Amino acid sequence: MPGTVDPTVPSIARIYDYWLGGKDNFAVDRQAAEEAIAANPRIVVDVRANRAFLARVVRFLAGKCAVRQFLDIGTGLPTAGNTHLVAQAVAAASRVVYVDNDPTVLVQARGLLAELPADSVAYLDADLRDVGEVVRGAAQTLDLSKPVAALMLIVLHLIPDSDEPWGIVARLMDKLAPGSYLVISHPASDVRPAAMAEMAKAVNARLSSVRGTLRTRAEVAGFFEGLTVLDPGVVQPHQWRPAGPAGMTEVTAWCAVARKP
Repeated sequence: MPGTVDPTVPSIARIYDYWLGGKDNFAVDRQAAEEAIAANPRIVVDVRANRAFLARVVRFLAGKCAVRQFLDIGTGLPTAGNTHLVAQAVAAASRVVYVDNDPTVLVQARGLLAELPADSVAYLDADLRDVGEVVRGAAQTLDLSKPVAALMLIVLHLIPDSDEPWGIVARLMDKLAPGSYLVISHPASDVRPAAMAEMAKAVNARLSSVRGTLRTRAEVAGFFEGLTVLDPGVVQPHQWRPAGPAGMTEVTAWCAVARKP
């Protein structure tokens, strides 16, 4: 049945939750997550570095860039440091729309929404590939005539090349106002390539409906075509405006932030 949670089938959102130290996962998710860890033992460190990047970039956008609207696509399960918590800690008037099409995420979202003002945070059940649906849904909470920060963190690898993910991102940004921002992080195929390939193979073998596609730095840079990429450019998540001295040497992902002229 659509919209139901099947505890016998692994979910990428619940696998990620396990890596983050969360409790919203089943045995089948933990098994898949542990197989990925066996293939790439640093994956837990890497996903937590990505989560730290999320917090830094949202603080930056809400603070220095005065962004008050966030469209978080492929949000995953609610956890500590969610986008709305970070943004509203900087500017209470910030509005956030979360987008996901994973039943597990949507079930958890209902509980979260019950505790939040309806006009400031919303969850949208939509597929990233359906840009029209995403934009229509987001417009119920966000004013799309004003700048929006579109966040796509560790989600575009779930869109295969055959679905033209670069075109999907371009169409979405075309719908957003000038002065909007695009934030992407994406698993890398050219950082620790052997371990990443083995990990992707382990996870993909467990998932029934989605497959992850790792991409190079150049391929990730292609998502920002036509936009102004902010310093320090396309880098690994821990290298993007770190709050202090770098505590790690590499993370198996690429990320960047860009502004629409």
